[in-house]
Parts: sequence; C-alpha cells; structure tokens
Amino acid sequence: MATFLTAVVSIKATLFSFQPQTFTSLQSQTNALSLKPSPSFTKPISVSLPRMRLIPHATMETETETEENPRVYIGNIPRTVTNEQLTKIVEEHGAVEQVQVMYDKYSGRSRRFGFATMKSVEDANAVIEKLNGTTIEGREVKVNITERPIASSSSSSPDFPYKVYVGNLAKSVTKEMLESLFSEKGKVLSAKVSRVPGTSKSTGFGFVTFSSDEDVEAAILALNNSLLEGQKIRVNKA
Repeated sequence: MATFLTAVVSIKATLFSFQPQTFTSLQSQTNALSLKPSPSFTKPISVSLPRMRLIPHATMETETETEENPRVYIGNIPRTVTNEQLTKIVEEHGAVEQVQVMYDKYSGRSRRFGFATMKSVEDANAVIEKLNGTTIEGREVKVNITERPIASSSSSSPDFPYKVYVGNLAKSVTKEMLESLFSEKGKVLSAKVSRVPGTSKSTGFGFVTFSSDEDVEAAILALNNSLLEGQKIRVNKA
C-alpha cells in the first residue's frame, strides 16, 4: 500500500512540472514572432511616393507646349479647294504645322473656309500679309489670326460675336490705344493686344469687340489701312 501511494505522488509531480515548461516555451515563441517586422508592409510605401510626384509635372509641360502655335483663318475659298491644295498655297509664305478645310458633316461639302496652324507668329503674319485680299479661282480670300482653337472655332464667338481682327500693329500699341481709336466708330466692349506667351512682347496683332455688327462694318470701312503709331493697320472681321 505504501508503495502504491508513492508511485501516484511521483506521477503527479512529474505532470505538474511538465505543464509550466510547455506554457513558457509557447509564450516565448509567440513573442518572438510578434516582434518580427513584415517585409511586405514597408515595400510599397517607398516606391509609390516618387511616382505620384511625376504625374502632375508631365501634364503641365504638355499644356504649355500647345499654347504657342498661332492659327490663321482663311475664308471665302472655293468649294473645290482641298486640304492638300490649301496646304501648298499656305506653305509658299510660311512654315505650316497643319491645314484643315472645314466640311459640312451632313452634305460633305466645303464650308468655304479653313484654318492653318503655323509654326510661329512670324509665319502667321507672313501668310496674312501675302494672302489676305488675293484671289483663289476667282474668289477674294480673307485671312487673319483666330483667337480660338480649331476644335471650338467659328467665324465669331457666341458670347461676343461682333469682333474685328487688327493686324500689323506697331510694338508700342496698347489695348488702351485700340479702345480709344475704335471707340470713335462704335461702342467698344473690349480690346486686346496679343502677347508672346510668357512675355510682354506684342505679336503685332489684336482684337476689338463691338456691341453690334453695324459698328464692326463701320470700323472696317473707316480704319482698315489707316495709320496707328506710324504703321498701316489691317482691319477685318475676326
């Protein structure tokens, strides 16, 4: 009997001593795992920030490049003139980026006008100087700088349709001078002298907006080929 009790006690002692050792071992392993840094957590943070900074910079550069090419309106051209033919005519007087004859989307017929995107303001002024008032297949063409891009261009602005183009301006001419001169012939709503992007240098042309078509016609009749700051100016519908 005494022998049996001793055996039981020794078994219990062995079991009791085994349990705390097992718990301590598991707890140590858990703590070691929780302190390990996760390599997958830090990796995307170091890569994503530089890529985000490059996107807006590239967009700004694209927008700046598209502002500098002047567009010339060429009106009253014959319906038979194609893009290729008009391109050859314009190329004789300046470097061309693109020429586009406008067609009616339903009939497919020419609308008797087009646009030429020139490589520089000097090229645009040369085309206006040489082509405005000349004849193509018996029709006298009208040529001037447009203020709006081709995508939204029309012969006039929907908000202020009574506008004239004023070309061959002296470098000293200001918008105040234009307002003063053209106010003698009608009610002027606004005047603008075009400037080389990023500078105060005049491009040699501008626009004047009137309140009525009668004022536009009166200004063209009275002021076309008149002198302003010692130079003959060209005035026609914008």
